[in-house]
Amino acid sequence: MAKLRYSRIQARKWWTLSMALRILFILTVVLLMLLGLGIFSLPISSDDAPPNDLTTSYRRLAAERDDNGLGNRGEQWTEILSWEPRAFLYHNFLSKEECEYLIALANPHMTKSTVVDSKTGRSKDSRVRTSSGMFLRRGRDKIIRSIEKRIADFSFIPVEHGEGLQVLHYEVGQKYEAHYDYFLDEFNTKNGGQRTATVLMYLSDVEEGGETVFPAAKGNISSVPWWNELSECGKQGLSVKPKRGSALLFWSTSPDATLDPSSLHGSCPVIKGNKWSATKWMHLGEYKI
Repeated sequence: MAKLRYSRIQARKWWTLSMALRILFILTVVLLMLLGLGIFSLPISSDDAPPNDLTTSYRRLAAERDDNGLGNRGEQWTEILSWEPRAFLYHNFLSKEECEYLIALANPHMTKSTVVDSKTGRSKDSRVRTSSGMFLRRGRDKIIRSIEKRIADFSFIPVEHGEGLQVLHYEVGQKYEAHYDYFLDEFNTKNGGQRTATVLMYLSDVEEGGETVFPAAKGNISSVPWWNELSECGKQGLSVKPKRGSALLFWSTSPDATLDPSSLHGSCPVIKGNKWSATKWMHLGEYKI
């Protein structure tokens, strides 16, 4: 009888050990998949940074993939900018050639930018937005499809949930005052539901001004390494200075899908130079085009 009890105890120990090894194996496989996709990587610095340090940077694997894109993007890495709102900066998201390609496609068709009327859901002219822009249809060609697939991999949001790319051009003095990307009307949420995230890609450098600013962001906004290069407008909140090829991902909704008021953002006036950018808005559900 004692021998039988001993055998049961041994069997229970082996079962526990076996389950622990299986869980460890599964976690290892998941981690390797995330590393392989460049979604997660190890910190580039061993310094003990505080949890809310806005300068924390994570280096992505620099391996190039054949995704039908143009040019060489070089080394890519992602910075965590903020948790309120959730905002992440992907360096070298686009190559120089891809930026030039998007500008060349859009330039002949630029028109005055509009805003959404919260009462009717329709587009209207407004002095709060003084740029020019145009839309590139989703899946228009293989280069657009490559960029859209890259956006989906970065954001974990399916390509089918995204609107077409909107290319924008800001000349000296042009701006977009602080606003939300989510909708407050029923008209614009019928197709795809609420906007949940935005990827803003910078297609050009800007000599001075033109920052993307989050005036309601929480945290130490002056800890970004480019603080001293910001305009007065840029120092009114957490700001990103445009750099050709970089992409800013920020979320308009919280993880529970409620609207996030800290996602308030604007485009500071260009002081010197020109600003070109491309925006991809993504919805909670499939967006039909």
